[in-house]
Amino acid sequence: MSKILTPSSGPDDFQQFLADPQKQWKRGYSAMATALSWEAAQGLPPEIAALLGPDAELLFAIPEHKVALPSGRRESQCDVFALARAGYETIALAVEAKVNELFGPTVGEWMVSASAGKAERITFICDLLGLPDGSIDHVRYQLLHRTAAAVLEANRFKTDRAAMIVQSFSQEHRWFEDFAAFTALLGIGADRGTPLRHILPSGKPLDLGWSVGSSEFL
Repeated sequence: MSKILTPSSGPDDFQQFLADPQKQWKRGYSAMATALSWEAAQGLPPEIAALLGPDAELLFAIPEHKVALPSGRRESQCDVFALARAGYETIALAVEAKVNELFGPTVGEWMVSASAGKAERITFICDLLGLPDGSIDHVRYQLLHRTAAAVLEANRFKTDRAAMIVQSFSQEHRWFEDFAAFTALLGIGADRGTPLRHILPSGKPLDLGWSVGSSEFL
């Protein structure tokens, strides 16, 4: 795939990058809600900007951006990857968008009959994020690899910060408890619309957050 990017002319341009463009491109689903939200904002959606700091602005965004992880055939596919700036700091941002969709299997479920490659990938992610020793079987694997994608891209682009934000359009805040279980591993209590910070083993700050998108995009 070419690394030359072309500007979007509207929300429909997001559709071509989906894994299943026909099935996933519907009103009430996260893919279309995300496209409508980002195109309407013409920059960072306000609920995301609020989590990144005063005067946060978008430098560029890539829908359905894939980030390679070690020891596996499948990349981590961010619903949106963005480079942003807040004050004098640059931020590599991975966005995981949700409406009613599940976060997928827990680590324990994903590791059933695990290959050596899966075990190696989990170890890599835990070391990268600085997860404490202990069981992580109850945590959703998608949250782990999406956060790892943000950190890897922060290292690649040499940004000041990494960030992983869930952009939820669920007005009932479905699956927030899964996000809270993930942040609890890092010793952080989660709250909707509140910026959270974890310092990675590398010393780089990692920002986490649960943003609530507008129902107008459903």
